[in-house]
Amino acid sequence: MGKPLLSLRGIFRRIEGEEILRGIDLDVRRGEFLSIVGASGSGKSSLLYIMGLLDRPSEGEVLFEGRRVNFDREEEISEIRNRKLGFVFQFHYLLPELTALENVMVPMLKLGIPRGEASERSAQLLESVELKGKEDRKPHQLSGGEQQRVAIARALANDPLLILADEPTGNLDSKNTEVVMDIFTELNRRGTTIVMVTHEEHLAMRTDRIIQMKDGRVVG
Repeated sequence: MGKPLLSLRGIFRRIEGEEILRGIDLDVRRGEFLSIVGASGSGKSSLLYIMGLLDRPSEGEVLFEGRRVNFDREEEISEIRNRKLGFVFQFHYLLPELTALENVMVPMLKLGIPRGEASERSAQLLESVELKGKEDRKPHQLSGGEQQRVAIARALANDPLLILADEPTGNLDSKNTEVVMDIFTELNRRGTTIVMVTHEEHLAMRTDRIIQMKDGRVVG
């Protein structure tokens, strides 16, 4: 494994006086596939949101590529999120009025990538997640597993350094769960760093490293 891509130092998160995260120290190394497990309410998703710069810590610091992230600079935060991070959630959050191809294009168009180039890359990404031939289908015309694969393709749109996945198989049957995990495994084999929150221990066992959380702390 390489040097840390993302580091958390002394992270606390408090909401209305309640401590959600309590002194988290964690390094995510380049090229690793890390899973975060723990009971409901243990702080898994809260930790992932801070790692993805979607939430700010009450105390502590986040370093990305060795540089301290300044949460007061929204432009800097957006630049990292849009260019270097990809997100996959339990609920895919696809835009219902857009086709699969158009949904994958959205992050690229936001960065000003020409429409033709974005369309070509989106088609390639959909093919990589086994959706060739379904580019023009809207979300309601796709199965739950297919919708989640569109979401994965969208997360890959800007070739992120790090993918953050929050219970990405939580709404899928066993067959589609295996498809998604195979995609993640192959992405990781090609060098993409992945952090995945899951409550499924058998899925966590397929990753390089498992972080166990309890009551807002890393316990193993």
